[in-house]
Amino acid sequence: MTYEAAASFEPATTSGSATVLERSAVIDLDAVRHNVRHFVAIASPANVMAVVKADAYGHGAVQVARAALDAGARWLGVAHISEALALRAAGIDAPLLAWLHTTESNFQAAVAAGVDIGISGWELDAVVAAAREQERPARIHLKVDTGLGRNGATIDQWDELVGSAMEYQDEGLLRVVGIFSHLAVADEPHRLETDEQLAAFREAIAVAEDAGVDTEVRHLANTPATLSRPDTHFDLVRVGLGLYGLSPFEGQNSAELGLRPAMTVRTLVSNCKRVPEGQGVSYGLNYRTPRPSTLGLIPLGYADGVPRVATGGPVQIGEITYPVVGRIAMDQMVIDLGGVGPAEAGLRGAEAIMFGDGTNGGPTADDWAAAAGTNNYEIVTRISPRVPRIYANEAPEADRP
Repeated sequence: MTYEAAASFEPATTSGSATVLERSAVIDLDAVRHNVRHFVAIASPANVMAVVKADAYGHGAVQVARAALDAGARWLGVAHISEALALRAAGIDAPLLAWLHTTESNFQAAVAAGVDIGISGWELDAVVAAAREQERPARIHLKVDTGLGRNGATIDQWDELVGSAMEYQDEGLLRVVGIFSHLAVADEPHRLETDEQLAAFREAIAVAEDAGVDTEVRHLANTPATLSRPDTHFDLVRVGLGLYGLSPFEGQNSAELGLRPAMTVRTLVSNCKRVPEGQGVSYGLNYRTPRPSTLGLIPLGYADGVPRVATGGPVQIGEITYPVVGRIAMDQMVIDLGGVGPAEAGLRGAEAIMFGDGTNGGPTADDWAAAAGTNNYEIVTRISPRVPRIYANEAPEADRP
């Protein structure tokens, strides 16, 4: 990303609505559909699970889930049972897996709603108790830890977990629907650990099959493995980041992977003013203007999800991109517009893009991730509810004129 100062400026205009929101995250659901179709083609004959945890990485779980299913995803995935129940309450009845639980998780509601439940070990008895209470067999996916070191039964515990699950299945209390694991370094294709995890997963499947498990789905691949490791696809791939059009690979952008970023975060310039050389900017006065200049005030801050440490992050106004200067505050940040002269009054109310799809060199979530020293997952997911979500192309394509 390169930045340049402008001697003059034509403010952006927004049309098509009588009311322009002060700030919003615009979610292009056609971009989501495009990305899903891309992964469906790559993964075939395996099916695609659209991972919509964390409110669809900040994009809106219900809206994204519907768009993903419209475009060919066959499964949905979330972390928490509460997220799954919200999708069911919205009328979404697709196969749905939740995999991260605590002792207070509502397994009864999950069983009643037909939500598949990921099982790492301790949850099994609690899920069986819920199945007895609901008088309905639970649908479970057994998770094996092949090397990530988070959830999942260890290889040493796997035999016992499979055996216990099959005993309960024989009693009619559950159905072992799937076996799954999670890759640790698939976003670094040169790493040998992915081969080691794949081998461990194959061994775990063999153990389960020898015990009589007959699954609907075996799933291991995340977004980077779906893109780079077809040998990890099995019956189902879990696509999270790629669903939203973002690249999991360092050195490869979305366009190079055939993906379209779905989220654009934008606002309006709230103020601008001429200042002399040496003017300090924001808390700490860590930046001073190197010349007489115009400062633009952007009404987004860390309460909106902008990383406080991301000084230097890009903001686009018109066709010019400017870096944030000074410390990012709770509600606002500042850009140095340079010597825009008498045009400063016209800057107020101009549209300012924090990040979008990168068209014409505009700023992206990747640029903000670089400024903050984090990844693009965090940038989109942390955009707070204070920034309203606006959905473009919400209706299925077949229903549009």
